Amino acid sequence: MARWGMVFDLKACIGCNACVVACKQENSLPDGVFLTRTLSHEYGEYPNVKRVYIPTICNQCEDPPCQKVCPSGATYTRADGIVMVDKDKCIGCSSCAVACPYDMRTMLDQSMFTEGLFGTGTLTPFEEQGYGRYTPGTSTKCDFCSERVDAGMQPACVATCPANARIFGDLDDPNSAPNVLIRERNGRQPLPEKNTKPKVYYVD
Repeated sequence: MARWGMVFDLKACIGCNACVVACKQENSLPDGVFLTRTLSHEYGEYPNVKRVYIPTICNQCEDPPCQKVCPSGATYTRADGIVMVDKDKCIGCSSCAVACPYDMRTMLDQSMFTEGLFGTGTLTPFEEQGYGRYTPGTSTKCDFCSERVDAGMQPACVATCPANARIFGDLDDPNSAPNVLIRERNGRQPLPEKNTKPKVYYVD
């Protein structure tokens, strides 16, 4: 059984947000909901100013605080390490959103599914076919596109990235692309002081 993880190559990311758009489309996300984001940071002093783009995503923690605080058992970890949400068990208490140190949980409000992406109160056919996967009042998060992974495909954000800045693979395989990058370029986990043991790494 694989243990899936991801590496973000900060040198390669060009901040195009193709990953964000791919995620929105793949998951039929309503307005205001993003399961991945690309932050930007400028540093230096004029005229020597540079900008770095920083992709963010659910870090699929080995020791997920969101799962620890979930009172209904809705948050659970699959055998392959992907942290999931069972919408039928979620009671919408927001405990997971409060516990996540990475701010990677989203609570779904009913209005997100009625106003539509264009704010007209009318849903497009795309929205009508996609919103059925969600339950208003519950929590959602990135699950590494688990259905795609189960079918042997890459997550949508990884498959779409034109710069190969997102590298996905088996962290238990020492020769996998993520592990090679982590070793050769000193891969670092976000907020290691939180002791959540993320399966997402950054290299620069």
